Amino acid sequence: MDQSIVSEKPLWLRVLQFPLTRIFLLGSAIFFMMTTNNGFMEKFKGTPLVSIAVTICMALLAIAIYVAWGRLIERRPVSELSLAGMGREWATGALIGAGLIATCVLILIVLGMYRIEGFNPISFLLPAVAMVISSGTFEELFFRGILFRSVEDLFGSWIAVIVSSLIFGFVHLLNPEGTIVGAIYISIEAGLLLAAAYLITRRLWIGIGLHMAWNYTLSAIFSGIVSGGVSDPGLIKSTIEGPDFLTGGSFGLESSILALILCTSAGIVLMIIAIKRGHVLPPPWKR
Repeated sequence: MDQSIVSEKPLWLRVLQFPLTRIFLLGSAIFFMMTTNNGFMEKFKGTPLVSIAVTICMALLAIAIYVAWGRLIERRPVSELSLAGMGREWATGALIGAGLIATCVLILIVLGMYRIEGFNPISFLLPAVAMVISSGTFEELFFRGILFRSVEDLFGSWIAVIVSSLIFGFVHLLNPEGTIVGAIYISIEAGLLLAAAYLITRRLWIGIGLHMAWNYTLSAIFSGIVSGGVSDPGLIKSTIEGPDFLTGGSFGLESSILALILCTSAGIVLMIIAIKRGHVLPPPWKR
């Protein structure tokens, strides 16, 4: 960037445009909205349609705040949330997320560790909708849109992958059944995968679709525990019995060696594609 252009910016704008300021101010706003919405979801847990409606409104408001910050403060087009290609990219991510979880469960079925006992009413598919809209939107805005991009601006893509993955994983220790093993597994398998999902297009839609479908398939369809937190029954009545390193134990399938291998492998594949596309940036002093 032309140094004369930078020097013409007022000090207050340069402070607001600094990556750490973005994390502190914009990140705090998005995180506050996420926790507030979690409270709404708990309050309206008995009325899923209300919970879904409130979550959609909160998610749209969070996106609007994120876009407004990009345009008014950073003075840039917010290309990571542009609508062109949104549906295709979201669907691609959803297929990846659902496919990975379904493959893990299928392996457990073959091993005799996941047994289908019957089916609940279709209405059991509804309560998880608000949860996946919330996690897929707020967490991707915060961890990839804000945290990843800010660290990348300072230190390059690889450091951003490491930092965002570790923080994303260890935040899950706050969940009721959070474990160190689960946090480490999430950091590796999901942190890498979701960072690569962003880098492959440098847009958020694949990651949002992947995150939503991952959680929804695990919870609403297979009645699995999501990251040591959500454990509500879904469509399938199931019994899961087996060693924790295969079933994930109280943390859920994401703490299984199956998820670690499959999801990490998928993340590596996406990362290789991102590298070939030239989407992985070196540190600023090497650009």
